[in-house]
Amino acid sequence: MATENKDQEVETASATLADGMHFIGNIEGFRMDLDAEESVGGVGAGPQPPRLLLQALAGCTAMDVISILRKKRQQVSGLSVEVQGSRADQHPRVYTRIEVLYRVRGQNVDPRAVARAIELSVTRYCPVIAMLGKVAEVTTSYQVEEETELQSVREV
Repeated sequence: MATENKDQEVETASATLADGMHFIGNIEGFRMDLDAEESVGGVGAGPQPPRLLLQALAGCTAMDVISILRKKRQQVSGLSVEVQGSRADQHPRVYTRIEVLYRVRGQNVDPRAVARAIELSVTRYCPVIAMLGKVAEVTTSYQVEEETELQSVREV
């Protein structure tokens, strides 16, 4: 394989047939199982490839948001990102709408800092949102859960 722009870093991934519609994916030595929908011969051996786009989006934006919140010195003890996508009925069945929910847990976390961190991820840093946003409407929302400081009791 040749690339057109020699100045850009080339990233690679592969998929090798295991059995039926089950493939073994590989990205820099990290292995993952991939499978198709049951209606086309999948047996549930792994996620369907389009769903990996949702996982990539969740991971990408989560890393951005936690990094920004840490730089803003927010006391975040937990972050989860849930992504739901709706696909077109006709092939190639691309995602047309994606909803991203951020759940932030911590002490005295400023909701404005969370909103700004999400905004920066969506508009500047996350390449997955930038790519998927070209074909799908991406919406975001967040929840902040206050965590009370728990005192640990030790027996002597």
